Amino acid sequence: MSASETNGSPLKTHKQFCHESFERLKVRDDMRELLANPYRQVKVQIPIKDKNGNLRVFYGYRVQHNAVRGPYKGGVRFHPGANEDEVTMLAMNMTWKTALVNVPFGGAKGGILVDPKELTASELQSLARGYIEKIHLIIGPQRDILAPDVNTNEKTMAWMMDAYGKIHGYTPAIVTGKPVTLEGSLGRKEATGKGVAIIALEWLKQEGRTPADTSVVIQGFGNVGSFAAQFLHEAGCKIVGLSDVSGGRYDPKGLPVPELMKLAAEGGLLKDIKVGESLTNAQLLELPCNILIPAALEAAIHEENAPRIKAQWIIEAANSPITHTGYEILQQRKIPVMPDILCNAGGVIVSYFEWTQNLQSYRWTLEQVYKELDRTLLTAYRLVVERANKYQITYKQASMDLAVERVVDTTNYRMY
Repeated sequence: MSASETNGSPLKTHKQFCHESFERLKVRDDMRELLANPYRQVKVQIPIKDKNGNLRVFYGYRVQHNAVRGPYKGGVRFHPGANEDEVTMLAMNMTWKTALVNVPFGGAKGGILVDPKELTASELQSLARGYIEKIHLIIGPQRDILAPDVNTNEKTMAWMMDAYGKIHGYTPAIVTGKPVTLEGSLGRKEATGKGVAIIALEWLKQEGRTPADTSVVIQGFGNVGSFAAQFLHEAGCKIVGLSDVSGGRYDPKGLPVPELMKLAAEGGLLKDIKVGESLTNAQLLELPCNILIPAALEAAIHEENAPRIKAQWIIEAANSPITHTGYEILQQRKIPVMPDILCNAGGVIVSYFEWTQNLQSYRWTLEQVYKELDRTLLTAYRLVVERANKYQITYKQASMDLAVERVVDTTNYRMY
């Protein structure tokens, strides 16, 4: 990424998109101040003893952006880049995401500044529990509900649920993305990747294309990217490029997705399987394909590589994977982008289903979960496309405007 984009943090980039939406919607100045900044930012110190008995101190964050439409909602990531700016940007993104797909949540996010590969399972458990002990007073099933994110999973959520329960009593609705045996929801683990596939397949249908004629490249083979690959492969798309932290594999004839899914489930890396051509994550983004799906971290596409993108369409599966300048270049090149707050909303939608199941002490069938996920996502998708066509704006702009409009309208009802 260039120096000019590096100097502008992801938070500043995100605020640019917000302010452009405020301008289009003519949002009042006092409302802009409210929506452009978080309600609460908390930084906590988490001391743990490592395997050698030494004290190590980590720092964690919980940012609560807006809860006018319902309790705060957002994941917790364990990552070396989890600083206050990044977590704030992600919390804002959650506000717009929950509003766009019309689930009754606000937006929050959490993070711990750590490289989880450097810790043992026992140390990670101490870290997760220590984080909850420090923030338990500002979270709750009707206040702020946590979920998995980068480098956290259902086991992490089980630790966090248990830590909260030891203080407040058994409270499964405090986190979503839990193991099914601990009152998690069927379909939650694959929900974000499935949602990406739902949007991709509906877009293909809208454009009069068939999955069999569609080549797909996915950057990121974690929980989101792997399930997106699985569902698109099952629908008949040709997955020609995939990558994880070790690098990427490319085969224009199509990669063996089931074999790679099995490898990932066993903790293997793509570099260890000798199929197709080996290439870097950066090279993978520039492969020729019909659909490119960035499903890793923020700012993967920026002003330096955006001119070299060869994909016909882009579906954002990661949060904010394209910088503001990158978007402008893609617009100039007439490469449409379906935005993150729509495409990766499957996770928060099924988190909402899990939360409601916990509150009611009632479990849905997998068929119910998938049916409601499909209905909720496609309703939002059609509203985005309709608005984009009506006002001749991009899908990103239409998504932001719909989300901001809903938050502004609810704020007006509650505060004026």
